[in-house]
Amino acid sequence: MTAAREGADGAVGSRSALATGTAYPSTEHGEVSLPSPVPERMRLLEVGPRDGLQNVDATIDTALKIDLINALLPLGFDRIEAVSFVHPHAVPLMADAEAVMAGIDRRLGPTRIVGLVPNDRGVRRALDAGVDELNFVLSATESQDRWNLNRSLAGSIVLLESALSMAVAAGVPMRVTISTAFGCPFEGYVPPERVLDLARRCAELGAAEICLGDTTGMANPRQVYSLFQRMAESVPRVRRAVHLHNTRGTGPANLLAAMQAGVDVFDASLGGLGGCPFAPGATGNVCTEDMVHMLHAMGVRTGVDLVALLDVARAFEGRLGVPLPGQLLRAGPILDGLTPRNDYDAR
Repeated sequence: MTAAREGADGAVGSRSALATGTAYPSTEHGEVSLPSPVPERMRLLEVGPRDGLQNVDATIDTALKIDLINALLPLGFDRIEAVSFVHPHAVPLMADAEAVMAGIDRRLGPTRIVGLVPNDRGVRRALDAGVDELNFVLSATESQDRWNLNRSLAGSIVLLESALSMAVAAGVPMRVTISTAFGCPFEGYVPPERVLDLARRCAELGAAEICLGDTTGMANPRQVYSLFQRMAESVPRVRRAVHLHNTRGTGPANLLAAMQAGVDVFDASLGGLGGCPFAPGATGNVCTEDMVHMLHAMGVRTGVDLVALLDVARAFEGRLGVPLPGQLLRAGPILDGLTPRNDYDAR
């Protein structure tokens, strides 16, 4: 993370403490606390290199993928989901997962590298490639599980048990992501009890973290808050995470709702890139820089260097050859104008 840079008069410049998420706004100038407390620190899983790129309608060169991951490594992310170990015929853009892993320069930062896996074969490939963590995905509905993974939900649970056993034996943490947890493009309404039952089963099998995915942007803030509150009661000893899409413009509000329910881990994609090729309508992950900007403005730390992150997003928008839907790229940050300069804590 880049430290705050001060001028000769001691004023904080463009890399202010607030812009890099190391300071809180003062409460002496009229600010009031939120109705519900939120975490002081949010942990971010950057999914652009995997979830973002896998839905791009173009061929992305392996070297470009490696360059993107290496550009993100020094920025202060807790984790980066770099690759997916799925069958190459299912997601051709992820066919070079091993080559991408081999090209990542771990000297650039302490960020942990995550690989998505759909089954035990994927786990073997991921472990051989040297990932730090695993992300196993299944769906909350039969229809989406068959469309996305070509198996029944019961079949996914069987494979999860095998995959978790392998991960535990290897000493590698595994997250489980339950996609379409808030709504399914095929079945519509998803009963919360079904999601909670799945979460409990994942916890019993040894998941280190359970993520609820709004795969097609169908969630609303009341729903997100309620489900995560109930999940905290059902699986109190497993870390909760949220994966949101901004398909209908509710991504930021849903993130805040999850935070008010105590969730302190979220996924986001550089520039808002991507979506799931097996979920109709799943356009637009929540944008990393937009979410980081919002959190820093709230005084919530992320550890991410926002100024450098915007530089990376601008550079790779051109190199990827696709427009990035993120708002901050167009409007620019305003963090330096939100709090009087003498109130910054430039740690």
